[in-house]
Amino acid sequence: MTTSTRQAQLEAKIDQLKQDLLTLGDLRPGTLSEQYNVCGKAGCACKAEPPRKHGPYYQVSFTWQGRSHTQFVRQENVATTRQQLRNYEKLRALVEAWIAAGLELAALRFGTAPVQPRTRRKVARRAAPRAKSQ
Repeated sequence: MTTSTRQAQLEAKIDQLKQDLLTLGDLRPGTLSEQYNVCGKAGCACKAEPPRKHGPYYQVSFTWQGRSHTQFVRQENVATTRQQLRNYEKLRALVEAWIAAGLELAALRFGTAPVQPRTRRKVARRAAPRAKSQ
């Protein structure tokens, strides 16, 4: 493949990424969690065996401008919030692809060595099994 052909491919890819960015819609960073709580009332069903905890309650946790934030999400807004979180992840992926294409395009235009993407080592993590309580 010639340099000019590859440059044209990268320019077309960047143009497509820009168009994809325009279609994202509302977005928000973070992670949505679902929680169940136990109250303090002695005769409540949440204290029974097996317990029937109160909930679910939803919250979004995220870091913005170097600070951690948590916001509660009403049940009727959970589906919209999930879509906003997906849109944010798509934004991050599109920007990452744009940067990669831009770096390769710059290397072709300037005749320099292309920047090699960092390969992440897979680290085996032992995650504690999470039991879903209700």
